[in-house]
Amino acid sequence: MTVVRAALVQTNWTGDKESMIQAHEGYARQAAAQGAQVMCFQELFYGPYFCQVQDAAYYEYAESIPGPTTERFQALARELGMVLVLPMYEEEQPGVLYNTAAVVDADGTYLGKYRKNHIPQVKGFWEKFYFRPGNLGYPVFDTAVGKVGVYICYDRHFPEGWRALGLNGAEIVFNPSATSRGLSAYLWKLEQPASAVANEYFVGAINRVGIESEIGDNDFYGTSYFVDPEGKFVGEPADPYQPELVVRDLDMDLLAEVRNRWAFYRDRRPDAYGDLTRA
Repeated sequence: MTVVRAALVQTNWTGDKESMIQAHEGYARQAAAQGAQVMCFQELFYGPYFCQVQDAAYYEYAESIPGPTTERFQALARELGMVLVLPMYEEEQPGVLYNTAAVVDADGTYLGKYRKNHIPQVKGFWEKFYFRPGNLGYPVFDTAVGKVGVYICYDRHFPEGWRALGLNGAEIVFNPSATSRGLSAYLWKLEQPASAVANEYFVGAINRVGIESEIGDNDFYGTSYFVDPEGKFVGEPADPYQPELVVRDLDMDLLAEVRNRWAFYRDRRPDAYGDLTRA
């Protein structure tokens, strides 16, 4: 059996960028001590979820990718021998900002980035004020633990990207999020398992915890989890209120077993889907 030990971390806002970075360095070391080979942080990991308000002051959290934070975690990935997925606020150039995740291999190599494609603009999630829609497609990164993809938060409501990641060869897809009680909570344990089944890969779903009261009243409910290609939770979801490190063993042999049983990629009909791409 081929096993990848994978980790997620859900945590609350500490109050400043540096302490958040230090907290995540600590979580990465804890995960490595438990044998984790790959780890993903939550959406916009080193800051608050500032999209609860529309305030240009939060543009200061943006930085280049790769840049100082990426390089800091490249060194840590190299030290720990662990693949890291780093969701951050990216400044491509002044005024051109994205919700992005950098992917760093276990030897510290920067492999590339995914930019969130679907950008919401509803109460408490004013993301179009902060981010341009992604323009890098749906890349899959060939890492030390296999082929890794990323799909960020609101993206998960759109099945097309999940499928694109599968077609590009993804074996594990991470979905870092900032999801609060109410609006979409009833979908949290439905959409990602369904997407894992439909696309026949593992999904790691990561959420924040707590209320970032200095910004807004969104109550982030944690319950981060891994789900396998059969739609089954790998262990129990994390706590709905407290920070938690989630480390799980993923049986990668299950990928071939499920794909041989349910030949979705063989039986799909792209020749019949033309209407789906018309506005």
